[in-house]
Parts: sequence; C-alpha cells; structure tokens
Amino acid sequence: MAAAVVSYCKPSPFVGQFPSTFGKSASSQSIEISMQSSRITALFWGSKKSVKSQPLDSSLGDFTLTGSGTEEATGNQAVAKKISVSVISSIMEVSANEWDACTLDATGPGKFNPFLTHGFLSSLEETDCAVKETGWTPSHVIAKDESENILGVVPLYLKSHSYGEFVFDHSWADAYYSFGSRYYPKFQCCVPFTPVTGPRILIRNTPFKDQVFDIIVSALKDLTAKSQVSSLHITFSSESEWRKLKDKGFLQRIGMQYHWKNRNYKSFDEFLMDMKQSKRKNIRQERKKVAPRKHAKIPAQNLTMKRLRGDEIKASHWDSFYTFYRNTTDNKWGTPYLTRDFFHEMGSKMGDQVLLVVAEQEGKLVAGALNLIGGDALFGRLWGCDPRVYYPSLHFEACYYQAIEAAIELNLSTVEAGAQGEHKIQRGYMPVTTYSSHYLMDEGFKKAIAEFLMRESSQVNLVMKLLHESGPFKEGIH
Repeated sequence: MAAAVVSYCKPSPFVGQFPSTFGKSASSQSIEISMQSSRITALFWGSKKSVKSQPLDSSLGDFTLTGSGTEEATGNQAVAKKISVSVISSIMEVSANEWDACTLDATGPGKFNPFLTHGFLSSLEETDCAVKETGWTPSHVIAKDESENILGVVPLYLKSHSYGEFVFDHSWADAYYSFGSRYYPKFQCCVPFTPVTGPRILIRNTPFKDQVFDIIVSALKDLTAKSQVSSLHITFSSESEWRKLKDKGFLQRIGMQYHWKNRNYKSFDEFLMDMKQSKRKNIRQERKKVAPRKHAKIPAQNLTMKRLRGDEIKASHWDSFYTFYRNTTDNKWGTPYLTRDFFHEMGSKMGDQVLLVVAEQEGKLVAGALNLIGGDALFGRLWGCDPRVYYPSLHFEACYYQAIEAAIELNLSTVEAGAQGEHKIQRGYMPVTTYSSHYLMDEGFKKAIAEFLMRESSQVNLVMKLLHESGPFKEGIH
C-alpha cells in the first residue's frame, strides 16, 4: 500500500510525453527548449512579462429554449422563451436572494452547501481575498430570462496562478511554459481557497433546467475561447455534473478526500464501538490528553473545549482565530489567503451556519477550528493554535473529534474534513472520490493531459481500494 501511495503522490509524469515541437508556433519550433520530467515545480514562471487575456464582453449571447414548457403566451400566440447569459465582475451585482435561490435549487435543502451562498462568496470579495489583486478576478456567469429572472449562476474566476485551488495543475502549467506556450490566465470555477464538494453550475428548478445547464456550459466554453485563455477548470463538482461535462468536451479528473460518515450514531462512544480495538484505544488516549466532552476540563492540560455558533462567536474570537490561522499559514504556505476582515464579515453574514470550535486555557483562547454547517454535512475548514505553546493531540480533538460529536448532535450524515491527510483515516475519516472537469483549448495539450489523467485515475482508484481494505473499522462496516 505504501508504494501505491508514494506513486500517487509523485510529480505528474505526463510532461515527458510531449513531442519536441508540441505546443510551439511555427516561428518558435526552431528554438530548442530543454524539458525534464522531474522539473515540475513552477507556479509562477521565470519570465515576468505581463500576460493579458482579451477584455471580457459582458454579454455571452441570447438563447432560445425549445420544447414543451418553454413557451409564454403573448396575446393569441405562444412565443418561445429566451434567456441571456452574461458575465459580471462582482457577485454584488446579484442580490443574495436570487443567488441563494439558485444555490438551494441546485443542491436541494437536504444537501444545502453554505460555501456556495452569496454570503460566503461575497465575503471573499468584499474583504479583498478573491479579487483581481490576488489573482482571483471575479467573472461570474449569470443566466436570465426576458423578465430578468435569474435562472442560473456560476461562481467563476479569471486566475493568474494556481494557488488556493487544491486540484493541482502546476505540472500542466510547467509543460505549457516549457514549450513556449502560456497557461495563465485561465478560468477557474470553484469556491476560492476551499476544497468543498458540490455543484458548480447552479440552476433554478424549472421544467427546462437541463437546457439552461447546456446553454451555460456552451457559454462557458465560448467565453474561454473568446478570452484567449488556455483553459477552464470546474473543480470539486458534483458527480452528476462531472458525467455531463464529459460529453461536452471536458477531460475528467478524480481525486481523493477524507469524510466521516454518520451511521445513525447516538454518541461518540457508539461510533468508537465500530472501530477496531487498537484504533478505538488510540482515539481514547488522544482525547484524554485534551478534553473529551463539551465544557469538560482535564487537569493535565487545563483545557476547555467549546463549540460556538452564531451570536456566541464574538469579535474577539475572530481576532484570536485569525492569529491562529496566520500561525498555520506561516508554517505551511507562507502567505495567508484570507484577511482578518474576512472572518468578521463571513461570521456576520453566515450566522448559525458557522461552528467555531475553540480551546481555552484559564479563560484564554489558545486554538480554534472553523466549520460551516450544511443541510446534511459539517464542513471542517481551517485550524490554528497559539504559536507559543504545543498541546499534544489538540489538533485531532479540535478538528476531528469535536466535528464528529457536533455531527452526531446535529444529526448530520457527513463530516467533510477537506483535502489531504492520511492521518485522518485511523480517526474514522475514509477516502471518497472527488470530481473535476477540465476544458483545454489546445488540442495537442488536451490529448497528452487526457492520457496522463487516465493513468492518474488508475493510481487514485488503486490507492483508495488499498486504504479501504486496511481501514480502521471492524470487518463488515463500510
């Protein structure tokens, strides 16, 4: 199993598959570019010359719906229903009610996803996180009928880099660069800085919603071509979208995350009884080092764990959490994606959908883990702690065990613990498949990347199979 995991984590091997003149213009083919498959590291290239896409035309066209249920009576005759598709430069150009109606219809109440809401996405823009200056130019796509009713929305960004995406295409960019082509800018359809799964093309529930979906996808492809960018990426989408997009010229890619599943547990201890004895013992030992229950104290570390929601979260909590978040980013990435103001703004807009797990020592916050509550899932996102002190097992308690307790308490079926981290498996979080779709303009690169994705998918499926076979649960529990 270890060999398979190592193989899965190796740098992408597809780069070496390109022919020597691939991706070059006729004038540049005479220039020999050295290429080595091991050099797959670049996010930004050595050349600092400015690269600009074509200016965006806000209108992407008018379309006529066909078939029954798509006509409106006007006088004595039926007139075919038309919709227009356009690009907006800020989500603030759409009302929260209209955007969220699309989100709710796309997910359904039971699968409601707070990260797709106007409140979350607008917080990223208003606090200068997902904006042009950070390489995330909002370019959201909107579909309206003739009465200006919004029938569909797409969170879309023009990207000048590959940071904050969690579906790694750095080696693709490196291949383009090595052959004298440019990969950036590109279009990215996603929730910025957030590897959360869910639909990406958010359509109102109408009798003609399938046609609206097709029209929006066609408009997205046209936008990619007209803007003269390299590609369009729709990441962490729903599986149904992923399957539909294959038939529309998108390459399919799969990945892996770790989710916890609630098997109708009534308590944390009931969950533990489904674990193998050695794993159950390890979890209990880890919890004893911190605080095993809400508001309980363990004298050894003198820590108190709390789960706060809505109005329970004060401005001081967000200020402290931002300090913890910066400690994490400074240690891992070096550059924070989110601003202090973002947490205050998001907390104010999202209300009870926010669950902040905090650890206190003698009344002072020393760590925190941010979660959002969806229709049937708890989404664990960010973690951080006081940089001056080390607390054994506190990360596992705050991020994983408190999330499981909260999901059981709130009767949620899933905890999504985000990307990466095989250490989550022995704590009950098992691998699940994630889905992404990629539309590349250059046919030569598209063919080479398609071959790479086939090999990568085989590796991902093998790793997931091996991880499930060696999982932490008793035999017969899946």
